[in-house]
Amino acid sequence: MGKLSFRFLENSKPYFAMISLQFGYAGMNIISKVSLSRGMSHYVLVVYRHAFATASIVPFVLFFERRGQPKITLKVFIQIFVLALLGPVIDQNFYYAGLKYTSPTFSCAMSNMLPAMTFVMAVIFRMENLEMKKLRCQAKVLGTLVTVGGAMVMTLYKGPLVQMPWSKHSHHSNQASDDKANKDWFKGSMFLIIATLAWASLFVLQNQALKTYKNHQFTLTTLVCFVGTLQAIAVTLVAEHKAVVWRIGWDMNLLAAAYAGIVTSSISYYVQGLVIIKRGPVFATAFSPLMMIIVAIMGSFILAEKIFLGGIIGSIFIVFGLYSVLWGKHRENLEIKVGAAAASSDEEIPQPIKPPSQPNNNNNNIANNSIFISMPTPEDPIKPNQIPRE
Repeated sequence: MGKLSFRFLENSKPYFAMISLQFGYAGMNIISKVSLSRGMSHYVLVVYRHAFATASIVPFVLFFERRGQPKITLKVFIQIFVLALLGPVIDQNFYYAGLKYTSPTFSCAMSNMLPAMTFVMAVIFRMENLEMKKLRCQAKVLGTLVTVGGAMVMTLYKGPLVQMPWSKHSHHSNQASDDKANKDWFKGSMFLIIATLAWASLFVLQNQALKTYKNHQFTLTTLVCFVGTLQAIAVTLVAEHKAVVWRIGWDMNLLAAAYAGIVTSSISYYVQGLVIIKRGPVFATAFSPLMMIIVAIMGSFILAEKIFLGGIIGSIFIVFGLYSVLWGKHRENLEIKVGAAAASSDEEIPQPIKPPSQPNNNNNNIANNSIFISMPTPEDPIKPNQIPRE
């Protein structure tokens, strides 16, 4: 019973880790939306976010991973530089811009294209085997399509307003605010699509970089955050020309930067790397639809966001697609384990030793029906009062 419980907990760690990360991402969306709505520049938010991330993860590197550091060759440096460019710079700048023009729920809905993009890129780079004759591959493809379809339902179809018990008194029709919110909706959607594409590319490239930093994941996270901070500073100096945008006090801006840096950059990058090593990039991205559902509920509480019937229908599709992808990945992992166990058992079986040819026909008949095992020739037994041979 104890072994079964330990095995269940060990196999459940990747699931618990990714679900916990979705709650962390959901909180980041809500807090960042409040901060951006109050006028904080998303370029500056990215800089402070990764400055906090670098400062929070450096102590772990000094304590756990001081020894045996991989050498930073030109190839490794390029990988780190591109990872920082994809994640801290392109992904998060475009995502924050899209979040500013839209809403947290809509941003999460658009980011649910991430599993589909990652799956397609993993197939292109031969990180995923696509065998459509097998049921597990059909489940992954169908689940990805259904997940994206559910996200599109949430985006394109609103339907009637669904009154929640905790928010039925907070929804009031305001045509002016609705027109203002829809003004840059298309622009925000384009920004979110670009951010999701960069995020998917980050997952695929991170899987390659982890081969070098397999035992030094804190170090890889620190290098990506540090290089990303320098890149984000350069981008901010080009995009923002006023020194006032860098000012930050003990307010929501500081909370947004610190929370995003510590929780959704340093911690999430490290946990995400662990999950990618064990289950692959597609498994890690398959949980992203949960973030949209969490944000929709939290947004109705905190930001008084309206929940429509289309959002509920889309959420049902997304959950179905999510578990379809997870089922396909689970079956694939089982097949890999069974194949590895069969291969190891074949290597452990000793091969029979063929007997030497004998001129005697009787011995030949015995040899044809027997398996000979080589044994060392024993020495003559020592007789009493006899000195053993040296």
